[in-house]
Amino acid sequence: MNDNKNSTQMMFARDGVLTPQMKYVAENEGVSPEMLMNELALGRAVIPCNINHTELKPIGIGRALKCKINANIGSSALSSGLEEEKEKLDICLKYGADTVMDLSTGDNIARVRQYLIAHSPITFGTVPIYEAIERVDSSLELSAEGILDVIESQAKDGVDYITVHCGLLRNMIPKAKNRITKIVSRGGALMAQWMLYHEQENPLYTHYDDLLDIARRYDVTLSLGDGLRPGCIADASDDAQFSELRTLAELTERAWEKGVQVMVEGPGHVPMDQIKHNIELQQEVCHGAPFYVLGPLVTDVAPGYDHITTAIGGAMAGMYGAAMICYVTPKEHLGLPEANDVREGIIAARIAAHAADVATNKPGARDWDNAMSRARFDMDWNKQFELAIDPDRAREYHGTDTDECSRDHCTMCGPKFCSMKISKLL
Repeated sequence: MNDNKNSTQMMFARDGVLTPQMKYVAENEGVSPEMLMNELALGRAVIPCNINHTELKPIGIGRALKCKINANIGSSALSSGLEEEKEKLDICLKYGADTVMDLSTGDNIARVRQYLIAHSPITFGTVPIYEAIERVDSSLELSAEGILDVIESQAKDGVDYITVHCGLLRNMIPKAKNRITKIVSRGGALMAQWMLYHEQENPLYTHYDDLLDIARRYDVTLSLGDGLRPGCIADASDDAQFSELRTLAELTERAWEKGVQVMVEGPGHVPMDQIKHNIELQQEVCHGAPFYVLGPLVTDVAPGYDHITTAIGGAMAGMYGAAMICYVTPKEHLGLPEANDVREGIIAARIAAHAADVATNKPGARDWDNAMSRARFDMDWNKQFELAIDPDRAREYHGTDTDECSRDHCTMCGPKFCSMKISKLL
């Protein structure tokens, strides 16, 4: 859809060119094309859409748009493979993930990525440093050229956005030493190890202009990773986290100067009383660039239920202005997610994102809830299933054949105690 290989959606918007992607997103969001173009031109919204991802159905990500959710999938050297990851992608498509990130490690990263992109009509992201690590014998052998080569190869494959840990600098590493969980980001830890060993600055920071050239050439959106995100609530909102955030703000402005689309990633584990400050600070220092948050998880004591701790934090973050929530599955902190874990994570994140949309009065959000309320009062079970975030689960838990189920009373109360049946007579 983008015939100009030296242009991005941001650049088109600045030039006053309404692209097919913009038209599609504006229609789906229920906003005017002019408003969307303004948000894109200012960097407050992005449409990640690699020029080589030809079958993409684009989405917009930004505070003025509906809150989006990302689902992480990916193979590993120890478990899972192409068939398992395709099953996970199918679940992402069925249950409504807005974007999917391939976090594959192991020997077949490129093959898995290329296969998944070919079957993904939704926005597709990666973390290129994982493949860069697999190409060398030791992470200490990483080089800027090697990482950039991987990034360009992934861009050629059609990756729409990439997480890059450019903002973690040498002088920030000591700030994490007194943390309980130190550095929990895989990309952040690898970069820190490399810098300490070589006594050099972060290669993605020193070669950032080269990275921007690749991103601009293919219209790959940069998701500026938070390598120092807190890994527990005790480490939240510390000097390490906010020092990196200030560097991400600098990198955001440098990307905008070249017309490259940018998101900024955020924490992590954050107690509820600190979420509002985290969101507002990012929006202030990064000049409204879309904030993409992992959760945040609001407590550390719920292994097996961290999709719930994430949904709580995600709903609050979305209400305060986060543009996209990264899901967490019940397997978080415990193991590699399987297909059903992906489903549970997606549904929990979608609930959080929609709750945020209701709270912020996004177009159509309350209409969905009102339609469900009317269907409930009418005892219209099929309509309720149709409107449910997870129709399959709703049907499963209802358990009764809707053709045999009375529309005279609800299934919980029965005919004598159904409050809605009684109130209809008032």
